[in-house]
Amino acid sequence: MRRVTYSMGMSLDGYVMDGEGRFDWSEPSPEVFAFHIEEIKRVGVHLMGRRLHETMLYWSQPENVEGFDAAEREWASLWNPLPKVVFSRTLTAVEAPARLATLGLAEEIERLLAEGRAAYGDIAIGGADLAHQAATLGLIDEYQVFVDPVLVGGGTPFFAHDGRREDLELVESRIFESGTVFLRYRVVR
Repeated sequence: MRRVTYSMGMSLDGYVMDGEGRFDWSEPSPEVFAFHIEEIKRVGVHLMGRRLHETMLYWSQPENVEGFDAAEREWASLWNPLPKVVFSRTLTAVEAPARLATLGLAEEIERLLAEGRAAYGDIAIGGADLAHQAATLGLIDEYQVFVDPVLVGGGTPFFAHDGRREDLELVESRIFESGTVFLRYRVVR
């Protein structure tokens, strides 16, 4: 069975966005971006909230695509056809290969597993709010953290702070020349 993963960048003080909703400080270096390209190849379906969905539309907009370098074109070629499930209370439609979630988070993951979607790769969860819901439900198998060398002082935290303990096992780490540190932790069950 494939993993349910939560992967995002965060500041050294633990935030995925600063207090003003910005995350420009987390733009990956070419080395980190190449690593992201390899990581997305492991994903069979990506679950996300509305905000992340709208942010990621950047990769499919023709006016952006024209200016992409080779690495960005490779990323877009992997990201754009990837099946996605968008959780939103406000959107009424999304374009394929995305679809709006019709069930709760746990039920959608169960559905994807029953459909065999996970046979094609991991079920990735993006966006702190959705990941916090998944963590609360005990659905995350693995945390993949890109720690950026910056302190932002507040904002949206990477981890849900709900007072719940979760034991983790470090299964991979890497330090990039840019100072970004990658940590992959498996949830101990």
